[in-house]
Amino acid sequence: MASSDALMARFLALHPRTIDLSLGRIERLLARLNHPERRLPPVIHVAGTNGKGSTIAFMRSILEAGGLAAHVYTSPHLVRFHERMRIGGIGGGHFVDEDRLADAFARCESANAGEPITMFEITTAAAFLLFSESPADVLLLEVGLGGRLDATNVIDRPACAVVTPIGRDHAEYLGDTVESVATEKAGIFKRGCPAVIAAQDYAEADAVLCRRAEAVGAGPVLVGNQDFSVHEERGRLVYQDETDLFDLPRPRLAGRHQLVNAGTAITALRAAGFGDIGTAALERGLTEVEWPGRLQRLGRGRLAAQLDPGTELWLDGGHNIDGGRILAAAMADLGEKSDVPLVLVVGLLGTKDADGFLRNFVGLARALVAVPITGTMAARPAEEVARIGEEVGLSTYAAPSIEAALALVRDIAFERPPRILICGSLYLAGMVLAANDTPPV
Repeated sequence: MASSDALMARFLALHPRTIDLSLGRIERLLARLNHPERRLPPVIHVAGTNGKGSTIAFMRSILEAGGLAAHVYTSPHLVRFHERMRIGGIGGGHFVDEDRLADAFARCESANAGEPITMFEITTAAAFLLFSESPADVLLLEVGLGGRLDATNVIDRPACAVVTPIGRDHAEYLGDTVESVATEKAGIFKRGCPAVIAAQDYAEADAVLCRRAEAVGAGPVLVGNQDFSVHEERGRLVYQDETDLFDLPRPRLAGRHQLVNAGTAITALRAAGFGDIGTAALERGLTEVEWPGRLQRLGRGRLAAQLDPGTELWLDGGHNIDGGRILAAAMADLGEKSDVPLVLVVGLLGTKDADGFLRNFVGLARALVAVPITGTMAARPAEEVARIGEEVGLSTYAAPSIEAALALVRDIAFERPPRILICGSLYLAGMVLAANDTPPV
């Protein structure tokens, strides 16, 4: 049997010349596969610009702490494609193994019979095939792009549809306004199915999401800061909805934005029929959650070992303007607890607003070291990122690699060991985890 990598290389030849977001191609393939999407466990469908993966990570951690099995579908991967498909199991799931992935890919290739289809569509069909053949209590399903015409939106009746905070991203497909992006994300709402809308950063997004949920007849519709809320009190997370109040540990994931994601996750589970999960599972889920590449402290590994004693190394895949704002706020919070120099190591794609992303760190970061991202033609040259950083007011350098960037930071004479944040792209986050010998598990 061909390997999964070899099969994906063949899939690329089937890719339409122009990506037109459509459900027609995947619906055709799923019909030929005897509709695996109709044989799935209850689905919690998650769209949004920021926080989708973290919200899913919280839900998985809570479910598993409660003794339930959760399939998980997320994208993109960081190091290996297999990370996108986690097969659920009691006591914790596992990434799909190579033999099962290659077999599912081969069956999808045969059923597709050479017709045009995108890589995401055919691999999503393979994921549905795999999930339909393994028992689990729930499938946590992340939208790939947008929502309305995303390949995952073939699920007719989700147990719950969730939209996390909306921002501007992928303007070429979703439009260049918050309202247009929100309209596309709201396409996952379904008549008679619960809808959870996280507290939004933009009032326009909130208005569009609520209006669209009402228009399609979703219900109940639960809106952050109206029907449920979270806040921090004495270092703990306080969650409240119309029926309950929970005093819980602060989430393991760093950053104040994770309070919102945790609250959204709890609400979605309750709305989807998992409201009998006890407080003990909520507590354990919040404190044991893992989500690599999102404000992840790298305290061990090959790269971490290269740093001087006392130097902190953090990693985050945030890459759009709002992600940068959230990340800068998290760094500012860390700075209040431990005031040390902040140094950015940044790689960015040419499709992202580099100026808007980097402006969030002006006055916060002492220096920026730009690095290249390997493995993608869309990456900006490090010298270009450095130039943009200088134009927005940051003190900048360029380095040919992550290792060289960390060596450069070591040579800068700071008054205290610095806090290094590697950020700007999930591609870069994957590179770093691989180089550090700490891939997701």
